[in-house]
Amino acid sequence: MGVRKRDGVTLWPVYFDSLKTRREGRRLPKKLCIPSPNIGVIEGALKNLGLKYEVFPDASHPRLPWAKSGFIIVKRNGRSKGRILRKVAAELVKSRT
Repeated sequence: MGVRKRDGVTLWPVYFDSLKTRREGRRLPKKLCIPSPNIGVIEGALKNLGLKYEVFPDASHPRLPWAKSGFIIVKRNGRSKGRILRKVAAELVKSRT
């Protein structure tokens, strides 16, 4: 596909899915995840955090090629991928309560 950007971090919904295992693609502890997130929910969290991003809705995760979940590329701005993942996850959990 070739959409990768050096100054961006790719976020797939499966990274934040509490119903998935680590082997299936979840990247964070279950307590920081929500059940079945979609890119719309993640986009809302990114808006709340004020992060710049670009949405690619028709892509499928390499471990789930049959599911077109889409992904989002978030501008890095000096932050690590882990830090961005945790910020977004915290916002998702906060918005679900």
